[in-house]
Amino acid sequence: MPSDNNKQYSQDGSNSTGRSFPSTRMRRNRTTEWSRRLVKENNISIDDLIWPLFICEGSNKIEPVLAMPGVFRYSIDTVVDAIDEAKNLGIPAIALFPHVESSLKDSMGKNAVFEKNLVCNAIKEIKIKHPEIGIQCDVALDPYTTHGHDGILDTDGNIQNDATVDILCQQALVQAEAGCDIISPSDMMDGRVGAIRKVLDAHNHSRVQIMSYAAKYNSGFYGPFREAIGSSSTLGGSSKATYQMDPGNSDEALLEVALDIAEGADMIMIKPGLPYLDIIRRVKDKFGVPTFAYQVSGEYSMIKAAGLNGWLSAERCMIESLISFKRAGANGILTYFAIEAAKLIKNSH
Repeated sequence: MPSDNNKQYSQDGSNSTGRSFPSTRMRRNRTTEWSRRLVKENNISIDDLIWPLFICEGSNKIEPVLAMPGVFRYSIDTVVDAIDEAKNLGIPAIALFPHVESSLKDSMGKNAVFEKNLVCNAIKEIKIKHPEIGIQCDVALDPYTTHGHDGILDTDGNIQNDATVDILCQQALVQAEAGCDIISPSDMMDGRVGAIRKVLDAHNHSRVQIMSYAAKYNSGFYGPFREAIGSSSTLGGSSKATYQMDPGNSDEALLEVALDIAEGADMIMIKPGLPYLDIIRRVKDKFGVPTFAYQVSGEYSMIKAAGLNGWLSAERCMIESLISFKRAGANGILTYFAIEAAKLIKNSH
């Protein structure tokens, strides 16, 4: 067979076989590294990252979370030191999640509203050393309840929506009083965003932001997180399907988001992230509000485990997954990869 170099081409660009070549060649812009950089549509920056952190009681503790390689539970003194690295890398905010001792749990989650609980004490200490970094806190009862649910149960085991919202308002208030910057209701109770906004405003916390878990799905990707906060053993085989969203629904997500915005949410979160990129895109297109993705524990652990086994490049897949959130329309991402990603981004400049 003759090589391409030996083919005869006519003035219209066709070769001797009569086939014409395209005038538009998509590969031209991909030929060089500098050209690929110029035409890149989406990228990930350090400004996009929120670092979720697990905290525990005690002192001088750094405990590995076995289901999440590279992730740890920190006592307050060690988490303050860990945040040094985030600050130096330029990560704008962290999110706190407590591992509550069993002795402090009860059916009502009363420790959640104690003004000197683990989260509130951590907020105060972090603000002393790192006043410039944003602190985000979950509002939900599952770390504090003996049954592992996000709300109060009646005698038949059903979640009591309005009674739960009353407690969530108290939880949000003690966190705001401690210095929390972003309150994040993750419970999926009806009406909780509006109720929390009213309580915060009534107590001179109108500047505290609300990032609602507006579309939080009843997902199988939460397993490692539940180990990290110690709720997997208390929840057991119970389902959260009566308050978290069905994975098959997307129109419902738009209604949930619309309600939370109307009730005063400043920012919207979609959780999990990768399985719900379509939801992020629909929310961003319809509402145009600051929209965040939570790359949850299961997503993190899958990439980490596969990387550790040599099945894929964890670093490459980490960045690819983070870019996918930006491509879908997310303004930012809660990710356990925050430190690794920030280092990689910083070293690439």
